[in-house]
Amino acid sequence: MKDVFAKLATDFFSTIVFLALYFLTGNVLVATGVAIAGAVAQVIHAHLKGQQLGFMTYASLALVIALGSATLLTKDPRFVLAKPAIAHFAIGAIMLKRGWMLRYMPPIVAATIPEYVTIAGYGWAALMFALGAGTIAIAMTGDIALWGLYVSVVAFGAKIAAFAVQYVAFRILVTNRIRAARA
Repeated sequence: MKDVFAKLATDFFSTIVFLALYFLTGNVLVATGVAIAGAVAQVIHAHLKGQQLGFMTYASLALVIALGSATLLTKDPRFVLAKPAIAHFAIGAIMLKRGWMLRYMPPIVAATIPEYVTIAGYGWAALMFALGAGTIAIAMTGDIALWGLYVSVVAFGAKIAAFAVQYVAFRILVTNRIRAARA
């Protein structure tokens, strides 16, 4: 579990830096500039340590630089606030691939209820698109405090809730399917 939280902190490093600095200074330009520098430094640090970086890391870095630069040039925070939405839309699009979740499931789940796993995969894609749309809607208001609440509590909470519902549902479905097969 510790590894999961470390990975999440790494994935959301620039967003965490942005929010922390914005709330400390009240200055969106300072927060954006330091978030860009932090994202670049994070990638350089990973390279120096010999860590393999995936496509999503580079895509996230490109978005931080492009949208952060647009924010710095226009002094409009809505550009940098839209970054998580783009990530949600991209992940949602990837999740539209039929059966993508099967490789992440325990063997008993993948073997016993593959059709439900596929349906859940589409449910996750829908959740990502909904969270992306919500992020855009909140970003367009320009209210950074509301945006911070949305991305850190609402979006994160929705994913945790979806995971919990999926876990309970899969557990019940697998148990029922195994009992039915034995009878």
